[in-house]
Amino acid sequence: MNRFILNETSYHGSGAIAAIKDEAQGRAFKKAFLCSDPDLLKFGVTKKVTDILDGAGMKYEIYSEIKPNPTIENVQHGVAAYKASGADYIIAVGGGSSMDTAKAIGIIINNPEFADVRSLEGVADTKNKCVPIFAVPTTAGTAAEVTINYVITDVEKNRKMVCVDPHDIPVVAFVDPDMMESMPKGLTAATGMDALTHAIEGYITKGAWELSDMFHLKAIEIISRSLRGAVANTKEGRLDMALGQYVAGMGFSNVGLGIVHSMAHPLGALYDTPHGVANAIILPTVMEYNAPATGEKYREIARAMGVKGVDDMSQEEYRKAAIDAVKQLSKDVGIPEDLKDIVKTEDIPFLAQSAYDDACRPGNPRDTSVAEITELYKSLM
Repeated sequence: MNRFILNETSYHGSGAIAAIKDEAQGRAFKKAFLCSDPDLLKFGVTKKVTDILDGAGMKYEIYSEIKPNPTIENVQHGVAAYKASGADYIIAVGGGSSMDTAKAIGIIINNPEFADVRSLEGVADTKNKCVPIFAVPTTAGTAAEVTINYVITDVEKNRKMVCVDPHDIPVVAFVDPDMMESMPKGLTAATGMDALTHAIEGYITKGAWELSDMFHLKAIEIISRSLRGAVANTKEGRLDMALGQYVAGMGFSNVGLGIVHSMAHPLGALYDTPHGVANAIILPTVMEYNAPATGEKYREIARAMGVKGVDDMSQEEYRKAAIDAVKQLSKDVGIPEDLKDIVKTEDIPFLAQSAYDDACRPGNPRDTSVAEITELYKSLM
């Protein structure tokens, strides 16, 4: 049996955030707890949402104690702030950081027995749906607005906790490319490659099946044709990337990922490496490692990425073509090629063990070990 979970409702396209007013009023919500990071407040991105609330005379309280890799402490303070606010729903404005923080807060409020944030790691047996969340992404990459996953950093242990819970999915997503137009090139590239990693890992993961394959192949196609344009800040590129990353999220949220993500997570925890950058650097190397366990799937990845003549290629040729297409896209949008400026050699044993213990690792199509992950890290140096 396979399970598929998506938002109740999602709005897409320029101006989609205007529907926030109607959705909140239609659900008789009284006051929003608005989670957004300090930079989005500083540069006026969050204001696009608060202007809608102000115009409709709707109450809200802003919570901005959110780091790029949100911490247990961010969540704990958020829980306390929510309780004091008198809010009855959450609006998460931002990238994965804001939405992940909102999910953890919303889960703990309605499942107080999980007040210890560490207890949420893995697949937590929560009983109640989280506080209703409206998700407004400002990056085209994480797809946190449509997933049942969130990631919180345990600073004391230098590790990221991957939390998987069907009760945390936002009830409504507002995927508005106008909210993403202020993203700098580097962030656009990193989050876009994160989205491509979601699509490729989701397509080859052990849990993949026909319904998820449909979403992932379409996401690979959309992202491959639009990321360069999005980095150049074209309107069409931004619009397509907003959709492509969401479609990828529809798939991987329901079938899992693999060791690209499990290897990227400890880099974010230990070095604060941007998640999309880590994924982009690791992806081609892990694709090479996983190739023997993927059957004919790399042919379809290559096809979706625009490679011509794949039906006339041998298995070795189309696998190489798929990997080369990923490398070229990554290069074209300015992603570094290796980890030598990020990873310290003495940290590799810790990184490898953390990656092996990560919740994404079991979904990898090829069974692995700490020793093999260690060699993969070394090869990226």
